[in-house]
Parts: sequence; C-alpha cells; structure tokens
Amino acid sequence: MFRWVPLFTARNEVLLSSAVPNSCPTVQGMTSQPYYDPEVSAFLESQPALGTVNGETLEAARTSRLMRNEEVELSDEVERVDHFVPGVDGNDVRVRVHRSKSSTELSPALYWTHGGGYVLGSPEQDDERFDRWCQRFGLVGAAVQYRLAPEHPYPAGIEDSYAGLKWLKENGESIGVDVERIGIGGPSAGGGMAAALALLVRDRGEFEIDYQLLIYPMIDDTRTSTTAGWDVPVWDPESNHFGWNSYLGDLFETDAVPSHAAPTREVDLSGLPPAFIMTGSLDGFADEDIEYAKRLNHAGVAVELHVYPGAPHGFDGFAAGTAVARQARSDINGFLTRMLGSE
Repeated sequence: MFRWVPLFTARNEVLLSSAVPNSCPTVQGMTSQPYYDPEVSAFLESQPALGTVNGETLEAARTSRLMRNEEVELSDEVERVDHFVPGVDGNDVRVRVHRSKSSTELSPALYWTHGGGYVLGSPEQDDERFDRWCQRFGLVGAAVQYRLAPEHPYPAGIEDSYAGLKWLKENGESIGVDVERIGIGGPSAGGGMAAALALLVRDRGEFEIDYQLLIYPMIDDTRTSTTAGWDVPVWDPESNHFGWNSYLGDLFETDAVPSHAAPTREVDLSGLPPAFIMTGSLDGFADEDIEYAKRLNHAGVAVELHVYPGAPHGFDGFAAGTAVARQARSDINGFLTRMLGSE
C-alpha cells in the first residue's frame, strides 16, 4: 500500500524535477532556481542565516542548541523523568520519558531519536513536542540520548538507540507503557536513526514495533542525488558531508557502509512496519526520502509519503507559523491518530 500525498496547490504547482539550482543545466540549456514557499522564504530573509555545521562550528552549534532548549516553556501537565539503562559497551543510555500526569492506565508509547545530523542534539529539544503529543494522544514519549559523532562514530548511536528501545519493550509496564503498542520515530538524523532502528529490529528478531514516523530522514550517505547537491538554506551539502563523515568514520565513502548505518543501502525492505515519510521539496534529503518511500512500497510495506512544496529542511520547526508547516503538523497528527487507534 502506497499513499502518495504531494500536497502541491494549484497556485504553486511545480514538478520536483524542475526545481533545480542555478548551476544545474536543464532542457535546452535553461536553468532555474528551486521553488521556495513564499511564506518560508520571507521568514528566512528576516532571520540570520542558519549556517553550516563543520569541524570549526560544531561546538558552537551544540551550545546554541542547548541554549534554545532552555528557553522553551513546558507544560505542568506532563512529567519528564530520565532513566539510565545499560548499553552494549558498558555505558549508560539515557531515556527521557514523558507522560501526562493525569494518565492512570497503560498507554501506547512513541520511542524517539532526536535530530542533529548525528553530531549534535539531545532529547530535551523534543520536550515541547511531547508536551503536545502526550496530552493530545494519551501516549508515553521515550526519547533516547544516543552517543554523538565524531567522538562516537557508528555503531555507537544505533546500539544506544536499540538498547533504549529494548529496555522500553522489556520494562515499559513499570512506567505505564503498553509494551505491545510501541512505535518509533524521529526527525532528520533522528529519522535516519529510526529507519535504521526499524531494520535492526527486523534483522535481530527479538521483538517488533508498530510503525515508523520518519520526518525528513537523513538516510543516504552517498549524497549523489540531485537535491543532495542543492545549495539549500538549511543543512547544506557541506554540513551533510560533515555529518556523514563524522558518523561513519573509516567507513565513509566506502562500499562497506551497512544499512544499519545508512538505510538506503538496504537491498531488502520487506517485513518493515508501516511508515510515514515527509520531506520538503527544497530539502537536500527530498530525493532520497521519496526514493525510500517508493522502495518501501515495492517491498509491500504500507507507506504514506508527504512532499511539501517549497519547504526546506526543518521548516515545521523554524517556520512553524507558515501554512505549509501547519499542514505538515496536521498530517503527522493524522498518522499518529490512525496508528494509535484514537479516532
């Protein structure tokens, strides 16, 4: 089952294949710019440039992300408790559990892997997200702090993520989770981590998960698609190169990269849980995400794909007030409603 939802409006109708940067030749030597959503474009023009993440800017980017987390006002209706569970390398893996204080029954859980290009980020950046979702859907959120590259390259991050998910499956009832109803998800590198986690869960066969919620996932280390080369406003090619190089270490740009590191490397996508994939047409990950959805469909996996015209990476966060961002949040909420049976 493949649900294609392009969400192109009559006013802004474009083809993805026509949205190419100035430097890319098209038919008869013509060139064009990628399409920008006007609201998003206006927002970007009013803000400082989001910048490139590389070896020189990484620490500043990490600090900036932590400072933004501290500025968020959180709900008194949701409790947040950090649990520390054993990792495969003898390290402790932190899992931040969110639960509505009014909840009295076992609830479905959404296990979350945060974004940040595999090199920055923490579970706290999704506190506000789970403030909304715990109250709206009656779910328990469990956000893992996996070890970051380049200090801890693959497989540290995926093994931490697996350890946290296994702990949730085995011990979830003690924190109010219905362990038979657990989905996984994440944005950007977190979406890539979740996609890889779905493959790892399938391949190890120790337990099952219900669904995967992949928000503009970072899944293709080869970076050879058309959109991967675009000079996009958020997570540009240099940042993407740095992120993958940091995460893969000695495996970077070799044929030895496993699919549990870069999911597009997987040949057989059968037997995976239902998937929701979203991307903006201006995202550097657009091509790889659309292709992954197509391949999931070919493998018999129920997949729902949303492509938002003129939207760059992270648009639903930094440009939250725009119409395209509101549509994206509505679509995510609709998917969770269906997966949780809360209609």
